[in-house]
Amino acid sequence: MDFFTADICDEHPDKVYVLDGSFKNYGAKQKVQGTVLTVKLDRNNIELIKILRDEDGTGKIVVVDAEDEYFAVVGENLMKFAEKNNYEAIIVNGYVRDTEQIKDISVALFAKGTCPRKYIPMTQGERGIELSFGGVKFCEGDYIYADNDGIILTKEKII
Repeated sequence: MDFFTADICDEHPDKVYVLDGSFKNYGAKQKVQGTVLTVKLDRNNIELIKILRDEDGTGKIVVVDAEDEYFAVVGENLMKFAEKNNYEAIIVNGYVRDTEQIKDISVALFAKGTCPRKYIPMTQGERGIELSFGGVKFCEGDYIYADNDGIILTKEKII
């Protein structure tokens, strides 16, 4: 991938939105780009499991709003699903676990931090809705570029 987020910001300042710096990458992929899929979770990750396990993720980045609840919504099993189905990345407004096991899985995983527990009772999530966190509004079909300098969103692919 021949892009740098800093260069995109310099060349297209009126077209980029920059996610705040509170997200860290726990996956093996360091540079990604792709079309946004959105999902809002209510602590339990069943809706995210269905997406990562059952759908082709080629060229896609899943943006997950777990409302910064202190439960892990992505771990080793979901990262394996994401890798198997060719997802570029997962961005979580929340927490992840199994970081030792996922550090070599070839998918980027951006999150606020880690938490060893998950939420067991089943709750429903919502797909394809507008999400807002980290100073950015994410809509299904938007485009994301991410590297070691940060995560940026554009309303369409610009490079």
